[in-house]
This record gives sequence, structure tokens and C-alpha cells, in this order.
Amino acid sequence: MSSAPIPLSEALRAKSLKLDEHMRSLGRALVAYSGGVDSAFLAWAAHKALSEKMLAVLADSPSLARSQMQDAVAFAQEQDIPLSIIQTSELESSDYRKNDASRCFHCKDELFTVMEQFRAEHGFDVIAYGVNSDDQGDFRPGQQAARQHGVAAPLLDCACGTSLRQRVCRRASNMAAKLRRKRCRRLSRAKKRCGDWDSGSFAFGITATSCASRLRRTSCRERSRRRWQRSLRGSSKRSVSPM
Repeated sequence: MSSAPIPLSEALRAKSLKLDEHMRSLGRALVAYSGGVDSAFLAWAAHKALSEKMLAVLADSPSLARSQMQDAVAFAQEQDIPLSIIQTSELESSDYRKNDASRCFHCKDELFTVMEQFRAEHGFDVIAYGVNSDDQGDFRPGQQAARQHGVAAPLLDCACGTSLRQRVCRRASNMAAKLRRKRCRRLSRAKKRCGDWDSGSFAFGITATSCASRLRRTSCRERSRRRWQRSLRGSSKRSVSPM
């Protein structure tokens, strides 16, 4: 049986209404969507506010793990969020292949360049992405790319952090979910996924050389790690004796 909706406090309800109003003020919006909890929440909120006037855009490239892409597509389908998949070519950039601390800038620069072309061709008014108030204390070079491309940040503009995403995602899905933040990772646990809860951003070591073959090997290792984690959780459940 489904759990009852979790009510919002007055403060969170006000933020939710403010976010709805802000999203409607943007007009026809493209949402940069990766399947992570921040972009998944923004895509869900945009769809709730804008309906057919929004479109989630998922960038496909060798730097995106296949499991992460599959989970992102599955979440969009579960929530009836319109989704389009575009191709990006960040691996062709020598600056990106250096794989230094500015890698995220070059990745987002490529993403927003391609999304801007898509926006102009399909008559959308704005591009939005899921940066939020909790991200401001971290080193996030991708935010610089977003500012240079004039990308909207609705969650940041409305001061939306973990509390609102936690409550609204739980209420919207009518399920018991738990969102938490530890360093640059956010994990969302729920009966229905709220994005890719079992892994953080698909990243590789800063000293590694970024290339397609290495990314494929890393993706395979990540899938193996996740299968191993699931098997451990299953073994742990079986080992608990009933009272």
C-alpha cells in the first residue's frame, strides 16, 4: 500500500510555490538533465509547472556511464517527463582530455553550447540546470560555464536546498524517500528512484588520461561495483533471522 503524502511545512510550501511561479516565468524551458537527484528534481518541478512547455535534455557521450543513462531514461519515463537525447563531443576537446580541475568547465561548456543550438532550433526560451543553494560552498567550475552561457538556475534563485527536494520528491512520488548530501555526492533512497541514487557523478581520477577506452573500462568497473553492492545488501537481508 502507498504511504500517505508527507506534508510540507509553511516555509517549504512557500519555497515550492515560489519555484512553480519562477519556472512559469521562464517560458518554454529546456532542462539540462543527467538523472542525478538535482537535475531529476528540477525536471520534475519544471514538468509540474510548465507541462508541455518544458523538455528534459540528456547528453549522451562516451563520458556518460551506460547504467547512468539507462537510469536517467527510466526515471523520466516513470514520471512522464518529456525527454530528448542529444550528442555531445567533449572528448574531442584537448582541454577536457587534460582531465585537470577545470574538466567540469569544459564538459558543461560543450553541453550548453549544444543545448543552445537545440534551443534556437526548437523555439525554446531558456536553458535551466540544477545547481542549488547547497552547491555554493563547493568548487564547481561548471557553474562558470553556465554563467557564460546565460543558463538559468531556478533552484538557486529560489534558495532551494536539500530540505525542499527531500520533502517535495517524497510528496510527489507518494513514497518514503531519504535524501542526504555528503561532500559532492547525493544519495536518494526510495521505492521509486529519484534519479541515480546508487552512485555519484560519473567521474574518474584527476591524474588519469580521459579517453573513450578508459571511460568504457571505468563504466564496466562501476557496473560491477554496483552489482557487488546489491549482492551484499541481499546477503545482509537474508542473514537476519526473524525474532
